[in-house]
Amino acid sequence: MSFSTDWLALREPFDRAAREDAGLDLAELSARPLHVIDLGCGTGANLRYLAPRLGGAQVWHLVDHDARLLAALPRAMAAWAEKQRLSLRELDAGGLRIEGPEWSAELHWQRSDLVSELDTLPFEGAHLVTASALLDLVSLPWLESLLARLDAVKAALLCALNVDGRLDWQPLVAGDIQVQQLFAAHQQRDKGFGPALGPDAVRLAVERLDALGWRCVHAPSDWQIAPSRGAMLETMIDGLANAAMEQEASARDLVLTWRLRRLAMAAQTSLRVGHQDLLALPASAR
Repeated sequence: MSFSTDWLALREPFDRAAREDAGLDLAELSARPLHVIDLGCGTGANLRYLAPRLGGAQVWHLVDHDARLLAALPRAMAAWAEKQRLSLRELDAGGLRIEGPEWSAELHWQRSDLVSELDTLPFEGAHLVTASALLDLVSLPWLESLLARLDAVKAALLCALNVDGRLDWQPLVAGDIQVQQLFAAHQQRDKGFGPALGPDAVRLAVERLDALGWRCVHAPSDWQIAPSRGAMLETMIDGLANAAMEQEASARDLVLTWRLRRLAMAAQTSLRVGHQDLLALPASAR
């Protein structure tokens, strides 16, 4: 499953605000230098959020299957570094080094298919494996395979912005419930990893991690989309409608009517999209 750079840029400020609300305590991730693997890194938004908050010396290994997103990553990092007044330089051996107040990060990235090439990633030596908006896309066998690898090397897990099925429109309109039900069903279709966990992702991850003796903390990290954020609202309306029609073609008329009604009311509409952030620490973290 691939995403456009435009969509990733549009959602990044909503992701950042949602993660601030979740407020997971990262203090126990104290290894220095901290070696981090970022799964499904896109253009690096997860690093941009986490690196200043983790602090200290960090080494990041960023992984994505999409060559277009990886090609855009250095530009996105450079633009962010300039805006934040951070020092950025290219490394002789490839990659980037970014330095901020009380933290620094060395970045390397690789193109890999997380489905077929998970075992090629450098989990040995990692202290933290992280992902944003990924866990709800994967299947249960894939999740169990990842957790087994992390348990073997005692690396912590931080998965942000996992959908949990909640959609709260204000005000409500006819068709909201039907479209939401179709969208929820679509979220559990195969996204490339097998049948997706969708809204059950965090619950199932916590069950497996509890059985391994890990300590888990999770908290809501909801998108709050106000009427003034018209571009995001319209993108969400179109995305929900397209997924609902893909899920059930016979509902096309109902969904298109709902879409027109929602777009007409966008200037008076707010939307909360439910997500969960999950931090899991092994019983004997390194």
